[in-house]
Amino acid sequence: MLDDFFIRAVIAGLGVAVVAGPLGCFVIWRRLSYFGDTLSHAALLGVSLGLLFEVNLTLAVFFVSAGLSLLLLYLKSRTSLPSDALLGLLAHSVLAIGIVVLGFMSWVRVDLLSLLFGDLLAVSVADLALIWGGGLIVIGVLVAIWRPLFAETVSAELAAAEGLKPHIVRIQFTLMLALVISISIKVVGVLLITGLLLLPAAAARNISSGPVHMALLSALLGCGAVGLGLSSSLSLNTPSGPSIIVSALILFILTLFVSPYIRSRAGARS
Repeated sequence: MLDDFFIRAVIAGLGVAVVAGPLGCFVIWRRLSYFGDTLSHAALLGVSLGLLFEVNLTLAVFFVSAGLSLLLLYLKSRTSLPSDALLGLLAHSVLAIGIVVLGFMSWVRVDLLSLLFGDLLAVSVADLALIWGGGLIVIGVLVAIWRPLFAETVSAELAAAEGLKPHIVRIQFTLMLALVISISIKVVGVLLITGLLLLPAAAARNISSGPVHMALLSALLGCGAVGLGLSSSLSLNTPSGPSIIVSALILFILTLFVSPYIRSRAGARS
């Protein structure tokens, strides 16, 4: 069954969507969408270094993204620059370095379109193992640290007062985000990773009744976007990664029309 490229694509897409949705909720709650963009730009540098040193690209992207996350936390403690300035500085720097490194490797042929927009239909069984293995790690850690992470999201001061160690939770969250981005490259590519994090979570926010409900709905809506995107990609011969993001956008727009009805019913019940 796994020899069929479309079945592998569906399994890989669902594996990423299940993880990206709930993590995207925290990206929205913590207003870190630009941070997600910064890590996605770092992914190109990770791919470049992976090709240069001939190591697994997913692992290379993870270590570069994780290193950039920790560097950002360090710089925030050492400089008075605002966070958005640091993010902009790092995002464009790592993107430029990644492109320069790729330019030096004239002996390596790189499919830039697949790097930028994903190549889900070329997913291998080894890619599936990395996607689902990394996804299960993220889900397990997210469940384990849900309470301190949510408390730190609401108020870092209150979380510290309760002894929840918000600085450790912050590091764990950034590492999880780096891992999700590293396993998402084959699905939606470097440029569209943030869209897969934000759109299902934003759609879920329109129709959810609470944080846990929003996290579960975001995973379901992400899976729906994968199904719709791959179906349209197969029937219309469009790129799979962008098709998934467009499908997620359509679901988000639909929730805008449904949300007033859902809220009115919730108000009537209360």
